[in-house]
Amino acid sequence: MNSPESIENRFRNQTFPNSYQFVDGVAMHAENGKQFQIPPDVIKKYIATDQFVELRLDSPRFSVHEDSTEKCYCESCEGEASKPILRHENPASLVTIPAQNVPSRGWGEDFWVRITDRNGPYFVGVVDNPLYETRLHGIGQGDEVLFGHEHILAIHDIHRQELVLSMQAEDLKTLAQWLGSQHQ
Repeated sequence: MNSPESIENRFRNQTFPNSYQFVDGVAMHAENGKQFQIPPDVIKKYIATDQFVELRLDSPRFSVHEDSTEKCYCESCEGEASKPILRHENPASLVTIPAQNVPSRGWGEDFWVRITDRNGPYFVGVVDNPLYETRLHGIGQGDEVLFGHEHILAIHDIHRQELVLSMQAEDLKTLAQWLGSQHQ
């Protein structure tokens, strides 16, 4: 187990080539509202080792429209985007993923990470997908990455019951209020 400072310090010192960085899901949700849903903090509070979370790595250096700032349709978010996002539906350790030959274009990429350590808002995880843009961002399946709670875009569905059962009564109330607000 790492000391509190070591995960945070390692995270702050982590860099990726070509200006890639983890997308701040909290900021994306604030900008896009219900079109970009993320788990609430009350759920993130209970994320534990061996659970899967989804992250996005992206770089402002690349664009699908080299000479234009026009938007294009993104199938992952079902709407207009400045560039598409490559997406992995499930962790590779949970489902068989056939080999795919996707040309590298510098697009953003959503992928699953299995949590191996946590200290407060900082996490260590192992990438659990074969990534398409590895040659550009330097991260591959099996690599360790460090990230903050704000980078978590989703928690895999297989953990729903486990997370709810681990919650304190007050947090269950907060979760129920959040769920109620989603249907208004």
